[in-house]
Amino acid sequence: MRTMPADEQLITTADEVFGWTELRREQLLGMRHLLDGRDVLLVMPTGAGKSAVYQVPAILLDGPAVVVSPLIALQRDQVASLRRAGAPPAAAVNSGQSAEVNEQAWQAFDEGGTKYLFLSPEQLADAGTLERLHRARPSLFVVDEAHCVSAWGHDFRPDYLRLRHVVERLGHPPVLALTATASGPVRADVVEHLGLRDPAVLVAGFDRPNLHLAVRFGTDDDQRRRMVTDWVTDRSGPGLLYVPTRKDAERYADDLISRGVAAAAFHAGMKAADRRRVQDAFMRGDVRVVAATSAFGMGIDKPDVRFVAHAATPGSLDAYYQEIGRAGRDGEPADVVLFHRPEDQGLQRFLTGRTLDRECVREVAAFVRRRRTGVAITDLARRLDRSRRKVTAVVNLLEGAGVVRTGHDRVRYEEGAPPPAKAVAAVAGEAERQEHRDRSRLEVMHRYADTRDCRRRFLIGYFGEELDQPCGHCDTCDEGVADDDSVSTEYPPNSPVRHDQWGRGTVVHHEADRLMVLFDDVGYKTLSLAAVRETGVLTSV
Repeated sequence: MRTMPADEQLITTADEVFGWTELRREQLLGMRHLLDGRDVLLVMPTGAGKSAVYQVPAILLDGPAVVVSPLIALQRDQVASLRRAGAPPAAAVNSGQSAEVNEQAWQAFDEGGTKYLFLSPEQLADAGTLERLHRARPSLFVVDEAHCVSAWGHDFRPDYLRLRHVVERLGHPPVLALTATASGPVRADVVEHLGLRDPAVLVAGFDRPNLHLAVRFGTDDDQRRRMVTDWVTDRSGPGLLYVPTRKDAERYADDLISRGVAAAAFHAGMKAADRRRVQDAFMRGDVRVVAATSAFGMGIDKPDVRFVAHAATPGSLDAYYQEIGRAGRDGEPADVVLFHRPEDQGLQRFLTGRTLDRECVREVAAFVRRRRTGVAITDLARRLDRSRRKVTAVVNLLEGAGVVRTGHDRVRYEEGAPPPAKAVAAVAGEAERQEHRDRSRLEVMHRYADTRDCRRRFLIGYFGEELDQPCGHCDTCDEGVADDDSVSTEYPPNSPVRHDQWGRGTVVHHEADRLMVLFDDVGYKTLSLAAVRETGVLTSV
């Protein structure tokens, strides 16, 4: 390892290699800690430059940086960005490339010719992959979208739980965990499940003062659809319209086009080439508005997005914050509007609900157990005459319950896992826990829509930050209804508590005379401070 460079060397490298003349405080601190060999958890808004925190110090350290990224599109964008910058060689190994391309990438890596290697988490279940990484002696181990390791994050992925063992197998090089959205309890989960050692936890401000936050209410679907179309049509500049279903994306795009708006639909049901065409057209400015499901946005860095609208209420405040973070990255004013109906709760529960098919769980578990070398999900679905989507959902539940593991597109039975008959009970418990988590996240989203407190104070309070006064730049402040009472310090954010009925929890947020707590077993609950004081059911621990 090279002699630890001073801040000036980091700043010089950032400028000379990447053209970054300034570094944010959190970026420079994170780089410095990594060079000192310390683990780092970095929470920064989307588009704020999280990737720089490993890209710069990796150049100053011996050995490659291994970057775990869950989506092939993100890997591709990062590799392309590094190549454009003229940085040291970068490569990705993933299922979206031919075996020949992947082997060429591995050969270059084995020969020491790769500084940045991008992998998906499931690839790290392969012993051969781990051996190659171990021989290379990585200088950094980077976990992108680190909230995926937490069941309370909005995109929990069981294969992230293996990363702790990967880090230990590699001799625990400095670990950088990156996320754009993580409340206090999720941050604690990331530290625990990744096995971070005395990490520096760096949280950039969640407040985006240039974004005007608002919620509009519809009485029925038709009326709300007209509201959405009218509002988007009247906007100027590029914008994103998030919708709950693929059908909605197509319909809204058609409605906007009929109104003279240069619009396009984007969803996971489209061919990859068509999705890329829409994305490129939006980046060039040929398409002004994209009507999209949540499939759109990862890796998109368009600074001049002037609005982000949601045609229905999303499933969590975490996901909502990440999506609205694509507006106004240039620092100029941008509008963020949620078009809400109370019935959206029912829609989201339908979309995320998990009605457990116990027979399918038993069939999948039994088949995988018989195939000692593992089985591909596509083959598994074909052999069982089940849809690939359903089999994938069951495999995810089995993995969450510790019954199977996935890697290199194959599913294997975990050694020591219970037999299929008992696995059904384990999965039923996991499905119930997921349902509790989903429901409580939806209820928080519902409270955001209905709050008469300062909307910005509610939003950033959820992530553990507090505003002493209303922001003056959201719809409730505009209407003069936001409560300007000072926030109680009796139960500080992120402090541990215990409830007589619901057990252990963590304080998330104060809202006027109410307290939001995330309980380990039952999820998010909103409590009356007056009732808490009167009954004594909640105690600090």
